[in-house]
Amino acid sequence: MTQLSVNINKIATLRNSRGGNVPDLLKVATDLQSFGAQGITVHPRPDQRHIRYSDALALPKVLTTEFNIEGNPIPEFIDLVTQIQPDQVTLVPDAEDAITSNAGWDTIKHKDFLVEVITEFKNKGIRTSIFVDPVAEMVKGAEKTGTDRIELYTEAYAQGFKTSPEKAVAPYTQAAIVANDLGIGINAGHDLNLENTAFFAQNIPNLLEVSIGHALVSESLYLGFENVIPMYLQRLS
Repeated sequence: MTQLSVNINKIATLRNSRGGNVPDLLKVATDLQSFGAQGITVHPRPDQRHIRYSDALALPKVLTTEFNIEGNPIPEFIDLVTQIQPDQVTLVPDAEDAITSNAGWDTIKHKDFLVEVITEFKNKGIRTSIFVDPVAEMVKGAEKTGTDRIELYTEAYAQGFKTSPEKAVAPYTQAAIVANDLGIGINAGHDLNLENTAFFAQNIPNLLEVSIGHALVSESLYLGFENVIPMYLQRLS
């Protein structure tokens, strides 16, 4: 079964909009795990406009499942991750002012940099994953960096799913086949939701994990976390 990691950035955004500690990020993370989430993901950005570095440092106290920290490996991020030593770090090439992630790594152009960063994390015993587009050459380039996994950037799939699911998922299936042949683990995330997740999971061989945040939190405004988490688990089974 594909594992579900819940990105809680939007919970931090809501909290930060009023100051104080409502909603309580640690309580939400605890509850999500009790409802069945198999991991918690955070993506701290340099301006800490949603997840703060202090949140990332506090979360291990309440986590009993996998902890995945995403981000652009600037020096401050590298220091944070090596201090926390989460289960997994996902490297994302987002600009400091990006609203959200919008592209995967050029694993050929940035090979030397990625090798250096990944080696540092792996020496600390942290599993590594890098954000990539569903392009065979980028997956092959990822293998040369020494990463344990890739995370397929699924925005294009989510957009294409609305008109042609088969066409939208095809490049992802091919990228997954390449990754499987190379022995790289496969994660996925970005704009997956209750409508499109099951079809994606059914068409990606050996999909290990999905990270879902914005859609899951939005759907839970209507349905509640306690209902939505099992709904995702059913689609991933």
